[in-house]
Amino acid sequence: MKRRLLTAALLVCAASLQAQTTHRDSVLAEARYLKSIYRTDDAIEKVSALVQPGAMDEGVLAELADCHFQSGAYEDAAGTYFLLSSKSPDNILYHIRLMQAYSRQKAYPQSIQAGRAVLQRDSIPAVLSFVGDSFRQLEQADSALWYYRRSLALKPMNETVLSKAVGLLIDREDYDGAVAQSEAFLAEDPDNVAIAPLKGLALYRKGDYEGAVQVFQRQEDIGNDSYPIHYYLGQSYWHTQVTYRAEKELVAAWQIDSSDVNLAYSIAAVKLEAYRSFDQEIKPWLDKAWEMIQPDPALASRIQQQYGLAYYRRQDSWDKAIEHYKEAYRYNPKLISALSTIAYCYQQKKEYKAAIEWYEKYLKVARPGTRGYEFAADNLKYIRAEKFMEEP
Repeated sequence: MKRRLLTAALLVCAASLQAQTTHRDSVLAEARYLKSIYRTDDAIEKVSALVQPGAMDEGVLAELADCHFQSGAYEDAAGTYFLLSSKSPDNILYHIRLMQAYSRQKAYPQSIQAGRAVLQRDSIPAVLSFVGDSFRQLEQADSALWYYRRSLALKPMNETVLSKAVGLLIDREDYDGAVAQSEAFLAEDPDNVAIAPLKGLALYRKGDYEGAVQVFQRQEDIGNDSYPIHYYLGQSYWHTQVTYRAEKELVAAWQIDSSDVNLAYSIAAVKLEAYRSFDQEIKPWLDKAWEMIQPDPALASRIQQQYGLAYYRRQDSWDKAIEHYKEAYRYNPKLISALSTIAYCYQQKKEYKAAIEWYEKYLKVARPGTRGYEFAADNLKYIRAEKFMEEP
């Protein structure tokens, strides 16, 4: 009799456990469906009901953690994945998800720690790159580069990782390093639209403008019609004194993006060097730059200086040239050459008193022995003689 009762009790327990398992599996299946149609809040509610205090159902917690991650509740996801990774330390997926959840919270040191836990078990190129990204966010460029290079050693043709590495080298002004880092990739894919422009930028920044022209011109020839290609090709042509090409490319860049005050300034300066019509071609671009300018005294001074130079070259607008050079000097008192130029403009107007005043201002701050100093001193001597001769 007792044996029959025990057998019956065991059958009841087994049936109960089977029912619980069936219910659990049914709830998880329903939650996965809800998650697949982006009803993650409903999925979380379903799965949370399965969590029992003091119990550790790995399957339930893993599904709950994934729901939290998909819904953007990264703090909850990180907490659950941390618990799972502690229980199953060799489960790489938990560490990867933990790494990602910490990164989404911008908890980069913790993300790095989780990523390193993965790398102790498997050298996954994507994880190496992810850890590099976290170091980059922490502005630790050396460590970021170390991980990017380890990733590239395993997967050399990953242009996304390579572009990050080359970009960091450019930011650090290691232009030779950036060129070297990109050349092995470009040997296999010479016209790559992500890496080739970075090589061109490194060449431009190091002052190899002819090399930059070759890279950017090739990109344009194969149909890369992006803003950076036109902008840097135009700047490179300008530096190599091919002004007609520089003008064409910079204007093409402006047609793509007309929000850069430096570009408007550059177009005006190139047109000025090409001796274009001031009123019709140069002044409108200077006006654009001036209207766009933010409170930046250095840039304001440069734009005013270009206005002044344009009027100065006309040889018939000395008053306008004086006005703009005075503004250039007001914005940048270190631009002492403006004092001498203002004096010379007054000299051309035969307003000798004002010319003497401005030459004297210049000579007080200029360095004796320089060409500018000698020019101003000679002109001051000449003007004083002229003024003496004109006096009754």
